[in-house]
Amino acid sequence: MKALGEIGWRQAFRFGFYTLAMIPYRLALVPQLRAPWLRLLGAHLGRRVILHDVRFFNLYRRGLAGLEIADECFLGDECLLDLAEGIQLERQVTLAERVLVLTHTNVGYRDHPLQLHFPAKAAPVVVEAGAFLGANVTVLPGVRIGARSFVAAGSVVTEDVPTATLVGGVPARVLRAIGDGATER
Repeated sequence: MKALGEIGWRQAFRFGFYTLAMIPYRLALVPQLRAPWLRLLGAHLGRRVILHDVRFFNLYRRGLAGLEIADECFLGDECLLDLAEGIQLERQVTLAERVLVLTHTNVGYRDHPLQLHFPAKAAPVVVEAGAFLGANVTVLPGVRIGARSFVAAGSVVTEDVPTATLVGGVPARVLRAIGDGATER
């Protein structure tokens, strides 16, 4: 009952609704059937979006209306998207397998002893056009990943990534700028 006291009946109802509403999404075995179902539930999805076995949590907060995926995006198996706040993926963004996008952090209930030192935070995440996030990347709340940037596998992105940049590591740091491709190999 403590959880119900924290979120209230309305949010509890939304949690139940989205839990049931996502059953057909989970049963859709091919990516082409998942996008129309998410659109029906309020997500904003462009053309030719591929959603493999993508999971969503905190749907009771913003709902799927907080999800914007532009044309020709690819989301790999076992990606996990936190919809406590909005997530925007611009055109031709690729999320490889097991990418985790967090839009909130919270250590627990309001009376948790660490709340004083680590207060809850919630902020949207934006991944700009043509960016690539490698396998097992974690993106923290409020981060903007610049257009045509490459985030190396296993990285933890804690701050904004400039346009056309290769970043990697824990925490992710700039490794080099990415040129226009004409002279690079």
